[in-house]
Order: sequence, then structure tokens, then C-alpha cells
Amino acid sequence: MINCYVKKGNKLTIVEGIEFLDTNEDKNSVIWIDMLLPTIDEIKAVENMFDMKFPTKQESEEIELSSRYWEENNRIEINSYFLVNENNQASNETVSFILQGTLLISVRYKKLQSFDTFTKKLLISPREFRTGYSIFCQIIDIRIDADADTIENLSKEITKIRKHVFTDYSNDDEEILEKISTFEDLNMKIRENLTDKQRILNSLLKSQKFVDDKQELPIMLKDIKSLIDHTNFNFERLDYLQNIFIGVLSIEQNKVIKIFTIVNVIFLPPTLIASMYGMNFDFMPELHWEYGYLFSIIFMILASVTPLLIFKKKGWI
Repeated sequence: MINCYVKKGNKLTIVEGIEFLDTNEDKNSVIWIDMLLPTIDEIKAVENMFDMKFPTKQESEEIELSSRYWEENNRIEINSYFLVNENNQASNETVSFILQGTLLISVRYKKLQSFDTFTKKLLISPREFRTGYSIFCQIIDIRIDADADTIENLSKEITKIRKHVFTDYSNDDEEILEKISTFEDLNMKIRENLTDKQRILNSLLKSQKFVDDKQELPIMLKDIKSLIDHTNFNFERLDYLQNIFIGVLSIEQNKVIKIFTIVNVIFLPPTLIASMYGMNFDFMPELHWEYGYLFSIIFMILASVTPLLIFKKKGWI
């Protein structure tokens, strides 16, 4: 699907498809072409009309980090990560952008909330967006704000699980470890996403194109740096939480082992006595003694109680 955003004066029109672009005047009036899940024919049509080449979905995902920003004579090619978090599974979706003159072309293979949010903003106040470059900056800015919200929600979840570990701990250790692992994966994806945008915006800031319209870039870079610091802090919190949780598990295991050890020590002397009187020797005076049975029972009780008294005096229980 291709949506063309055509601006004439202060009026903005959305046209589906590119069939109406017959003249150069029509082409110059388009400030943004958004391609969502484009077919091969749609990609070729846009490539031929604007004399450019788009990377395929596989190529855009396999592009090396050093080549995710590419600048040529009359255009800039950008491949940027957009975070997608569905069913607690985080992933980075690559979106390709091409800036050529006042035109922005975006190619994406998944519906993204940042684009929907920006489209609403563009329709409400089209005067604020004169070129494709301003549209690109606003889309990235919206994505940065969304990343900030994701980091904030993640921090709240980390605080919840920390309280759970320290106050309401129960035998759901596998669930807690799974949550910690999921949070670490999400935090890693966010940091990768932000680092990618930081590298792209730094390259754009150094570029000689759009020299008079770069006021927003330093502000966005400052926000990204702050968010990256926050993700680093979350990594430290998760690492600390994992170590504490493993420590709590070790304490619980030690308590169980301690109980079994005490039980074994308590029952070992009576077992020894019972085993001794169960031996089939001809000479064993207590076997024919009138009070032999009572004597053995009292002996076994004393053998059980004595270790308990010793352990309690030592403060072991």
C-alpha cells in the first residue's frame, strides 16, 4: 500500500497510489510517500519514477551498522530500528527512509504506532511540516518519546518484581527468573534501538544537507543519551535483582538442608539403639530383663532429645 501526502500551500491531501504523479509539478507537491507492505510492482514503480533504488526487507535487516546511514549527491538513505513489543516479545523492526530534496519516502513491512501517531498530527497541523526532512525528524522524535514511555514502564515492572522478591516471595522462582530474563531482553532491544538512532542523528547532524534546519537534532540526541543512561541503570538493577534472588533461593535451600540435617541427627541415635537391640545375639542381658523394653524406649527418647537441647543451646535452631 502506498500513501502519498500532497501539500499545496497550507492544504494537505492524502492520495493512495502514485498513478496521479504524471508531471514534475505533481512530484514536487508530494512531501511524503509512505509505503506499507509494498509489493514488488509498487517498489519498482516508485524506483522508476524517482530514479532510485530501495533495499529489500532482507537487505535492510542485513545492512551493517556502519552502512545504515548512506549519503549520496542528491539524497540520504537511512535504515532505522523501530521497537515492536508484541505478546511480551520485543523485536526491532527495520524501516528504510530516503530523503531526496523536499521528499521523504519510507518503506516498512509492519504497522507501527509511531507512524499512525504522526499521521494524525500531520493532518491536524500540516503547516508545521514543510518538507520530508521535518517529517522524518518528527517521526523519530515520536519514536524516542515512545521508547521513553517503554523504559518508564519497564522501570515500574522492575520495581514491582523487586518488592515481590523481598516481601512476597513464594515458590514461583521459575516465573520470577523468566520475568527477569524477559526484562533484560526488552532493555537490550531498547538500548540497541536508541544507539542506532543516536548514530543516525549524529551522521545527519554532521551532514551538509539541511544546514538551516537542524535545531531539533541536538535536543533529540540529548534525550537519547539520557535514555541510554537509563537503560544502563536498568541493566544494573536487573543484575542486582538477579543476584539477590539467587541469594534468596540459596537461603531457602539452606533452610531445607538444615531441617533435613537436624532430623537425620535426631533420629540417628534412636535408630542405632533400635538396630542394636534387633541383633540376634545369644548373650544380650536386656533381652530377658523385665524392664528391658521400657529401658530401650527411654534410652531412644533421651538420644533424640539430647541433640535438640545441644543445638538449641548452641543457637543452631
